[in-house]
Amino acid sequence: MSLGPAALPKWEKIRVQRAEAEYDSVKKDPRIAYGLWCVVGILGGHRFYLGDTARSIAMLFTFGGLGVWTLLDVFFIARRVRTVNRTRRAAIMSRYNILEAPQ
Repeated sequence: MSLGPAALPKWEKIRVQRAEAEYDSVKKDPRIAYGLWCVVGILGGHRFYLGDTARSIAMLFTFGGLGVWTLLDVFFIARRVRTVNRTRRAAIMSRYNILEAPQ
């Protein structure tokens, strides 16, 4: 039997709201990642935004793999943003001891 949000005690609801607020403050937006890709993609700006520091530095010093990595990244940015957000959400929820249903 699963308890819905309405069945949670008030202190549990507050804990879940705090976790959600923390996640909202750190989640990444794909529109910003694509915007950075358009403006500074060849220098790895979108990778810096997503926290991929090693790849960002590699792109910075090779000018996006001479443009090849930059062109390929347009197909992978949305998936990378989802992965980063999923990882960050899982870390925050586990820190608050909140179990989520598998998706």
